[in-house]
Amino acid sequence: MNLNLTSPAFSNGGEIPAKHTCEGPGLSPILAWSGVPANAKSLALVVDDPDAPDPAAPKRTWVHWVLYNIPPDASPLGEGAKRLPGGALEGLNDWQRTGYGGPCPPVGRHRYFHKLYALDTVLPNLGRVTKDKLEAAMKPHIIGHAELVGTYQKRK
Repeated sequence: MNLNLTSPAFSNGGEIPAKHTCEGPGLSPILAWSGVPANAKSLALVVDDPDAPDPAAPKRTWVHWVLYNIPPDASPLGEGAKRLPGGALEGLNDWQRTGYGGPCPPVGRHRYFHKLYALDTVLPNLGRVTKDKLEAAMKPHIIGHAELVGTYQKRK
C-alpha cells in the first residue's frame, strides 16, 4: 500500500475553496492519509507554493505550513487545525509565524503542494524550525511520501 494524502475540500489538481484562503476565514483544510508504512514513527507535512509571486515568472517557493511529529494514526487532521494531534509540532511559515497561512496569490493561479512524509523516527523538538531545516533533519528518515496539489486564484 502506498502513502496517500486526500482532502474532502478539493481533489488533486482541483481548486482550493475560498474558506481556506485569504478571501475567506483562512482555515486549514481537512487532510486525511492512508497507506502509512508499518514502521513509520511520525509524519511531517509541508504546504508550499512554488509559483510565488507570479506563476508566469516564479521567483521563490512560499511556505504556508510546517508540521512534524504528527502521529501516524492521527488521520484526519481537522479543518482549522486549532488542536494538533498529541506530540505534533509546528515550524515557521514564510510569514515568520507558526500555523497555517492560507493561499493569497498576488497574481495568477498558483499551485499549493501539500506534502506528507512518513518518517522512521520521531524528530527532536527543532524549535522555530523552517521548512529547509526540517527537510534536512528528516531527509535520512523518509520512508514514504505523498502529495496533494490544490490551485487557487484570487477572485477580487
